[in-house]
Amino acid sequence: MSHPTHPTAPVPLGHRTEAELLAGLPPVRAVPAGDVAAAISGGRRLVVLDDDPTGTQTVADVPVLTDWAVDDLRWALRQDSSAFFVLTNTRSLDAAGAAERNRQVVRALVQASRAEGVDFVLASRGDSTLRGHFPLETDVLADELAALGAGGTDGVVVVPAYIEAGRLTVDSLHWMRTADGMLPVGESEFARDATFGYAHSRLPEWVEEKTAGHTLASDVVRITLDDLRVHGPEHVAEQLGALRDGQTAVVDATCDDDLRVLALACALTESRGSRLLYRVGPSFVRARAGQAARAPLSTAELGAPAAPHGLIAVGSHVGLTTRQLDRLREAGGLAEFELDVRQLMDDERRAAHIAEVGEAAAGALATQDVVVRTTRTVVTGADADASLAISRGVSAALVEAVRAITAARTPAFVIAKGGITSSDTATEALEIRRAWARGTLLPGIVSLWEPVAGPAAGIPYIVFAGNVGGDDALADAVRLLRSR
Repeated sequence: MSHPTHPTAPVPLGHRTEAELLAGLPPVRAVPAGDVAAAISGGRRLVVLDDDPTGTQTVADVPVLTDWAVDDLRWALRQDSSAFFVLTNTRSLDAAGAAERNRQVVRALVQASRAEGVDFVLASRGDSTLRGHFPLETDVLADELAALGAGGTDGVVVVPAYIEAGRLTVDSLHWMRTADGMLPVGESEFARDATFGYAHSRLPEWVEEKTAGHTLASDVVRITLDDLRVHGPEHVAEQLGALRDGQTAVVDATCDDDLRVLALACALTESRGSRLLYRVGPSFVRARAGQAARAPLSTAELGAPAAPHGLIAVGSHVGLTTRQLDRLREAGGLAEFELDVRQLMDDERRAAHIAEVGEAAAGALATQDVVVRTTRTVVTGADADASLAISRGVSAALVEAVRAITAARTPAFVIAKGGITSSDTATEALEIRRAWARGTLLPGIVSLWEPVAGPAAGIPYIVFAGNVGGDDALADAVRLLRSR
């Protein structure tokens, strides 16, 4: 029986090289993506509830919805794709708002599923640096599915790996690649997030911490690289099949093959009647959808631009984004405009400030690429909810500015930098309701959406997470778009 506890504070491990981290591991068990595609054929459709739009950056030719009306969900279920995304943007909401949004999506999805005769399995896509509403979202999804008669949940499978970005899990300890080497995520800037902060990098202890001790670390099932690589899919399927009453399992992964072993095991387990929920980073989605990693989109695949210059909206304030912005400035050819957070928090100045920035940026877009960014200094509130409210207000201002700019002048492309930024820009500024995630601009990161109809049709929309890529990544993406 689990009881509320406080997990022991972790001992800092510091950096180590990737070679040191991967040394001595069992040999990789190779699994072609086609084997997974065959295993999932005719099975349940994977529906990914994405807590910000950046989860699409590992897949190609997958539908994306920014609305969960039954008609939109039925459209996605009819598409020739093993998976699709529903952008919930719950990472930008407080706990009550996130819970209600998950309920709304599940209610509509169950109705659409029954209308189309297509069964589904849910993945709740969270951040690969462990931020987000966990366990809230998976708890709500499980409760709602049961209440709607769609089946109880046997297990919740937590797989935060994001291979291209260097978010790897070894011996149940989750790491991230940095300029100084591999670092346990609990020792990173992301663990100090004002809203979603945490202390533990070892996933069982992280689960205990995030559940406030209602799930003990000792009750979490660990699926290790030894299970995946030495014992294989049937063994892992037995581990998953033994989960009961929403029990949590955490999974190691350092490469796509590890995730494809897991995907085969999941397909086996689901075919035998188990009901699983997934809480995952981006890379599991690609494996479970039966896709292999694809090369970035080429200039020819991007097609000719509809206008000479593009718009880059930067809301993310993490250090990496700031460094990427510095490198983009060095490349030149930019006009840059700042939305000052202090003015945005002043009710008397807010509207005028946004209008001034929008008008100036629209004028500059006629002759050069334009960056509209928020103040680089982070402004926080008295607590997590107040900090989130400030973030929402700043994002709303950026959306208003982008809407004004694109209404005045059509851009060649729109890049949105940051999770909340990219969600709000898509749904509110550009009014994207249905789209296809066509691929990436850089290997495994920076997703390009092709909007289906609406005012943004024909404008490539680029979703660029705040916490991915090297210092040159933003400049590289803009360079590729300019090369058209």
